[in-house]
Amino acid sequence: MAISILNKLRTKKGLFYLLALLLALLPLMMSNFYINLLGQFLAFAILVIGLDLLWGYTGVLSLGHGIFFGFGAYVMAIYVTIESSNGAVPDFMLWSGMSELPWMWVMLSNPFAAIALAIIAPMILAFILGFFTFRNRIKGVYFTILTQALVLVTVTLIVSQQKFTGGTDGLTNLSTIFGFSLSDPRTQTVIYFITLALLVGIFLFCYRLVNSRFGKVLVAIRDGENRLRFSGYNTSYYKILVFTISAGIAGLAGMMYVLQIGIISPSMIDIIPSIEMALWVALGGRATLLGPVLGAILVNTGTTYFSENYPDLWNYFIGLVFIIVIVFLPGGLMSLGEKISKKWRNFNAKRTNTGTFPEKNS
Repeated sequence: MAISILNKLRTKKGLFYLLALLLALLPLMMSNFYINLLGQFLAFAILVIGLDLLWGYTGVLSLGHGIFFGFGAYVMAIYVTIESSNGAVPDFMLWSGMSELPWMWVMLSNPFAAIALAIIAPMILAFILGFFTFRNRIKGVYFTILTQALVLVTVTLIVSQQKFTGGTDGLTNLSTIFGFSLSDPRTQTVIYFITLALLVGIFLFCYRLVNSRFGKVLVAIRDGENRLRFSGYNTSYYKILVFTISAGIAGLAGMMYVLQIGIISPSMIDIIPSIEMALWVALGGRATLLGPVLGAILVNTGTTYFSENYPDLWNYFIGLVFIIVIVFLPGGLMSLGEKISKKWRNFNAKRTNTGTFPEKNS
């Protein structure tokens, strides 16, 4: 039985269960500040699972996932702003000459509408973008540049519409959710465990997806799209669908992130954050699902540690880590475990064949 458990733990799914158990126990040993910080990292981990589904398995690199993340964050922030002010018009709207809430804000005053739209709105945007790009066979670097351009357009739009979005300052002073204070440690702990539960659910959903026939088609698109198209598959439909799913996951991540940080601004969804999201996937290991989760958590934990202890040098530390991993572990952190496992199997095979430990050549 012990051997069976060990064999299961060697799988990505088993390792993820172990990681989830560790993340569930960590709040017992951490202060409220670090629980809140780790909760933000878990929101990023949800995001990169969806990005890995798109880039790692399908081969479509998006450097504009900050848009979908931002949609979810802004929609939830609007609802929390209305609740926190008891329906009063925010100060930035009053300064712009508005005396009542716009119709969009009124619609989002309903919590169920806000939660649904935080996920559905990014999916609709991704579907429209995917329909017009993938149907016209725009792919590779051209699609990547297009997503970056969309980030610029979106951020510019948010900044220019200050009377609706708060402009460069964004939405701040988010204080309550469903009547509970967001500054209350108990509320933050509950949000942390909800975020962890969503992370587990999204991982299992995507794990089942990539191990199904649909997942095999995604990998085939990544490795040989033209051959698959000649076999009779309409690859555009698959890419549109996976792009839409990935955007919905990003919207969910943004929604949970804003509840933990209590603020959202255009700078959080700009080009640089979108590029960092792709880096978390690359550093953790593409097409593994577990790797991007580790990448998001470890990179953000390292960034926090270095910025606190080495405020003048932390950018150099993080940059050095990126270079080392990309040069020596092009498959990401997950490839390190695979290399160690492969060497261990070879070691055991030699020992079994010879009946003794292999000796070094003199």
